[in-house]
This record gives sequence, structure tokens and C-alpha cells, in this order.
Amino acid sequence: MSITPESRHVPEPALSVRRVLTLERVLAGEPEVVAGRDQLDRPVRWVHVAEAADVGVMLSGGEMVLTTGVLLAGDEARQAEYIQSLHRAEAAAVVLGLGRAFPAPPEVMRRAAERCGLPLVVLHRPFPFAELTEEVQSRLVRRKYAAISLSETVRTALTGLITAGAPLQRLLDEIARHSGCPVVVTNLAHRVLGTAGERPAVDDVLRDWERIARQAGGSTGGGWIGAELGGRGERWGRLLLCGYRGDPATGRLLADRAAEALVLHRMLGGTAAHSWEEQSAQSLLTDLVSGVVPARQLLPRARAAGLPVNRRTFVPLVVQGRDPGRLDRVLRLLGLPGIAAELADGTAAVLLSLARDQDAGALTTHFATRLRAGSEAVVAAADPRTAWDDVPAGLREARHVADAVAGSATALDLPAVVRLKDVHLRGLIRLLRDDPQVQSFAERELDGLLCEDEPELLNVLRTYLATGRNKSRTAQLHHVSRPALYRRLEAIQARLGVDLDDFEQAASVHIALLAHDAQQG
Repeated sequence: MSITPESRHVPEPALSVRRVLTLERVLAGEPEVVAGRDQLDRPVRWVHVAEAADVGVMLSGGEMVLTTGVLLAGDEARQAEYIQSLHRAEAAAVVLGLGRAFPAPPEVMRRAAERCGLPLVVLHRPFPFAELTEEVQSRLVRRKYAAISLSETVRTALTGLITAGAPLQRLLDEIARHSGCPVVVTNLAHRVLGTAGERPAVDDVLRDWERIARQAGGSTGGGWIGAELGGRGERWGRLLLCGYRGDPATGRLLADRAAEALVLHRMLGGTAAHSWEEQSAQSLLTDLVSGVVPARQLLPRARAAGLPVNRRTFVPLVVQGRDPGRLDRVLRLLGLPGIAAELADGTAAVLLSLARDQDAGALTTHFATRLRAGSEAVVAAADPRTAWDDVPAGLREARHVADAVAGSATALDLPAVVRLKDVHLRGLIRLLRDDPQVQSFAERELDGLLCEDEPELLNVLRTYLATGRNKSRTAQLHHVSRPALYRRLEAIQARLGVDLDDFEQAASVHIALLAHDAQQG
């Protein structure tokens, strides 16, 4: 086996037997691995120089034992027992200096070490064991100090973020920066509540998340290092460093510091802050609505968040006038798979994921009816989608429908679920609201009311036109008598210079008012 000098540009994640053998002082002794070649990645916890035949009783595990074997020469039974005692003590390796006691590698020790899987290294040229001991011990101490220093750096950084009121995502980003690997936070059902790290690496982790999460379980092998989240005797989540490449002990220390900070962040958040589940859903739905990230790239996140995505019918909804927490409660109450969260514009988005054989229309209406009970909530929906890639367009369509009836819900006779076909002209005007010619038309048609700053007359006009020029209904909604309403309508007609009994003139004013409201909205 060839030994190459230690690399200074790509340091090993831990001080292993293999790495010790690449140190210059060891290379000067011309090391040769004669047994246990496949165990060279064992971590070295300490280096121990010992000539005693029963050295195994003095070890606690992880030591690299250095010996000349002077007390073993000529006694093959003792040689075999020596190797077995080191194996029982879980030594990392044994290094035998060839010389007067053993001019060549002893076959009995080699065979015993091979059977036990204990690395046996012989040095063909003698050198002072004290130099190797000093070198390795100093490296171990520096590594331990570096780990403690990293731990305190991370603790300080995360505490500062918590004190400044930073959101969960900012803390996860900081943890990922220090760990150099994807970071995932889950609840006890393995549903992902937050992630951080380079996006391609995170997507690789999430692509087959359920299998990976359960396989990782409580194990810290393969760079998967976990820390429990909870307090007062109750666990509620888990933090995972996925594919951590550094020293496992340092990784565990880093994961523990990160978990402490996340628990503190959640405790200080109180009931006023969004739960981590809501933040996770909000992030996913916001990205879907914006269309900045292709839907295909968001699929692993949706699956990891617990949303069924295989062979499903997706119903995109946007809700106005309802607490997002109420949406989640209704979803759970009705047993409907889906996610819900508040968007940045104050509306809430819901994405139902139904089995292909379920009646999407009936279930959506049932959900909306239950949600609107005792409130003036507006539930806007797009047509069901069977392809995940069509979900972002569906959410944007639902938001467009919700925008089209914004502020007019009380004056309109809306169905339980409002769809694009229900918004008619209002929806078209909403789409054209930023057109300069439409804006100029609205200002020109309504100038008589806008320049006089008459919000009450404008409100009466809005209700009168929205109700199909129903005077009785308009008077009722504004809590005025019919004669009082007539006087206000006369004032409106006089200021606008129109006859609202004329269909074309009334339609022109109605379109201008819809455009004005869309611009203001």
C-alpha cells in the first residue's frame, strides 16, 4: 500500500489512522500496513506508547498503540493474545517498530490482526516514538479547541439573530453556512418544516425524503448528524445536518448548538408568531404563486412537506377575509389533504391535493361553505389541475379571481366558490387596470366625483351599479330611505353629467368605476 504525504489543501475531516500514516514523521519510518487495510479510517482518539504485554487493560478505546514488541519476542501465544487484547479494548491500530525484537513483520501477529480487523502497521526504519506522540497529541488538542471555538462562534451568531428577531430561515441559513451541508428541520412525522443550504444539494436530499429520513433515523453515520428539538420533556422536531463532511464529534457539537438555538427561537416566538409549519407552507405557496422557481424544482419540497403529489388532482384556491389558521383547522376537520398559508398581499392561498377518483368540485364547495360559515370570506378557485406543472398558473388564476371581487363581496351575490366565469367584466378590467388608456378613461368618466372628493357618493354609485341598479337593495345596504337615495343618485348624475337610466351611459360609468377600484386595489 502506498502512503502519500498529507494534503494541506484538502484536510481530512478527522484524525484517522490513515491520516496519521501520512504525517511526515511517520513517513520517515517507512510505514507498511500489513493487516486491517480496510479499517484505516478509524478515528484516533489518542496515541499510547506501551511495551507491556497486557496493555489492553490500560486502554479505553480509540488509541493508536506504539510498541517495539520487545516483551513479545519468541512467544507466539503471547503475540496472538496481545493482538486480541487490543481488539477487545477497541484500539484504533497498533504500530510495531521493527528492530532487534522483530526484524521482520511477525506472521502470528499479522494473522491475528487480520482476523480481528485491527490495523497492524510496521515501521521499517526506527525513529523516536515521542516525536510521533507529541505531533498527534498536539493535533488532537488543536482539533478539540477548534471544535469548541466553532461551537461558541455558532452560539454567539445564532443568539444575535434571535435577539434581533430574525425569522427561522435566517437561523437555518447561518447553520448551513457553518456546517457546509444541507440543513433540514422536521416534525416528528418527518415532514420538512425548513431547509437551508445550496439549492441543488437540498433538492437532492428532498427528492426521496421519506425514505432518506427514516433511514437516517437516529443514526449519525454517513455524515447524517441529528439533534432532537423539544423542551420540558416533550419532543416536537428534529434538526439534521445532511452529509456533514467534517469531524463527526465537531458535527454533533454544531448540531447541538443549533438545536439549542432553534428551541430558544421557538420558545421566544410565543403564540403571536407563525408556527414553523405555517412558515414552511407560506414559503412553498409563495414560490409557487410567483413562478420564479419552476414548479418541477419545487416538487421535492412539496413532497417533503407531506403534500401528496403522485397521481393527484390539485385544486388551487385563494381566500380573502379569513385567518390562515382557520384554513388549516378546516382542512384537518374535513380530512382534506392540502396546505394553506397567508401570502404577502394579505390574502391566503390553499392547495388541495385530492385523489383522482374524488369529486373535486363537491369537496371544494364543501370546504368553502364550511370556511365561510359566519363570515364574509371570499373563496376563489381555479379549475382543478392534474399536472403539478400547472399548479402555479392555477394559483395565479385564483388570485386574479379573488382580486376581481375584492371590496365588492357584500354587494355581489357570489357563489360559495368564485371562479373565473363568475367575474365576467370585472375580471377583464382587473387584468387591464395598469393600461394607461384604461386609467385615463376612468379618470375622465369619474372626474366629477373624484375631484370633489365625495367618498360617500362614490360608495353609493358603486353599490347601485354592482346590484344591477336596484334602488331598494342599494338603499337597504346603505341604511337610508328611498327618497334619500334618490337625492344622492341625482347628485351623482349631475356631477358626472350622465343619465344612469341610460344603459350605455350607466355601463360606461360602471366600467370606469371598476377600473378605478382595480387601480386603487
